Amino acid sequence: MAMGIGQSIMGQGIMGQGIGRRLRKAVGQGALRRMDAGAGQGTCVAVAAQKGGVGKTTTAVHLAASLAEHHQLEVLLIDLDNQGHVASSLRAHVRGAASHTVSTVLNSRDPDLLEAVVPTSIPGLSITAADRQLSNTEAQLAGRIGRELLLRRALVAARRRFDVIVLDCPPNLGLLTLNGLVAADHVLVPCDLSILSLEGVDDLVETLQNLDVMFGRSPELVGLVHTRVDRRNKRQNATIRRAVAERYQGHVLDTEIGVNTDLPGAQLVGKTIFAARPEAKGAVDYRALTDEVVGRLYPTRRVSAPAA
Repeated sequence: MAMGIGQSIMGQGIMGQGIGRRLRKAVGQGALRRMDAGAGQGTCVAVAAQKGGVGKTTTAVHLAASLAEHHQLEVLLIDLDNQGHVASSLRAHVRGAASHTVSTVLNSRDPDLLEAVVPTSIPGLSITAADRQLSNTEAQLAGRIGRELLLRRALVAARRRFDVIVLDCPPNLGLLTLNGLVAADHVLVPCDLSILSLEGVDDLVETLQNLDVMFGRSPELVGLVHTRVDRRNKRQNATIRRAVAERYQGHVLDTEIGVNTDLPGAQLVGKTIFAARPEAKGAVDYRALTDEVVGRLYPTRRVSAPAA
């Protein structure tokens, strides 16, 4: 079975070389056009994956928390997923409540996401509260003119207030995810070492290319990060790594997030892994990922020292 899977993946990798060329054309050096964030304004990073169960929200939460805690940046983490897992994962850190939700902001005439911001006990980190109504928001926004640009408009003031805005997009390519991608300057794509996850990455990259055609701009691909890596499956992991590397040359991050039971344990108590188990491998992995992302977002910025 493993042989068949490996041969299938490698075959897809060879066929996918055209995808890699189109990707470099759409989001490679010199071809990328940033969104309308001027000098001195915050940057927006979408964490997006079409396939669920790849650690997307865990990655968004710990990227945002580490940017604030370890890089002393002012960070806003926006939950665009109606499941509300961001607030659940950080419930021990949340302080206070907001007057609005993401849904009410996006449905307003003059949207401003600052009205939905909730502070946390992590210095520099704010979030938006859980919003179950997001499941109805896509249908409500479908008839709006410029519906793909609503979140971008709502972030104008937030860009002036925060250094980095991290968007936790839904695990699909619906209207809220499109809003996130149109609003973002950069996109980080978590993917586990599976064929289905790789196919989901292909669909997401095709969406980025379509945005470039439709709007004359698309977010820069910060990179693909392998998540939920079971390091015991060395042969299968190596096969899929080769396929991903062939498809997306230069866009695969060096850092990998391994399977770590301390991560769901931290979520169970509503804390980041940095607060619950700072010495755990999951904490080391996510701090290394953040350092690598910072190195790509801010090439001249000094990254933090590696965790011991």
